[in-house]
Formats: sequence, structure tokens, C-alpha cells
Amino acid sequence: MNVSLTSELENYVKLKVATGMYTSASEVMREALRLMEERDALQSMKLESLRGEIARGDLSIEEGKAKPLDFEAVKAAARARHQKRAK
Repeated sequence: MNVSLTSELENYVKLKVATGMYTSASEVMREALRLMEERDALQSMKLESLRGEIARGDLSIEEGKAKPLDFEAVKAAARARHQKRAK
């Protein structure tokens, strides 16, 4: 497989090899892909967790355990905190 890189990325790969951390450009690319795979897995886990939280929230609403958010009360509290800090 051949891969085309921008000159900036190519220089970065060469720099990594030059530091001695990696023995070849292929090794740098394999490590980069492993890290991308780990990041994707972590993002997937976070998304699944968020979906679970949303489902629990929906269930709480259906069971009548949740109450609507009073935006006016939230705004009033924020204004009060802001005025207190301004003094």
C-alpha cells in the first residue's frame, strides 16, 4: 500500500524516525493507526455511555420522577450570582 502525505506530515514522520523512537516510516504509521483505533474505540464508548444516560433520563421522565427545568429560575439565579460578584 502506498500512502501520499503532505510535506508537513512527511517531515513529521521523518523526524520521528530520526529521533530513534521508530526504526521506519512504516512503524510510525502503524503506531499512528493504532492510536487512531484507540481514540475511535474511546469515542464509541463515550457515545454509548451518553446514550445510556439519555435512556435513563427518558425513563425517569416516563416514570414521573423528573420535573421540567424552570428556565426563569435558572436565569434569575445566574443574574443574582452575577450581581453579587459585580459588587
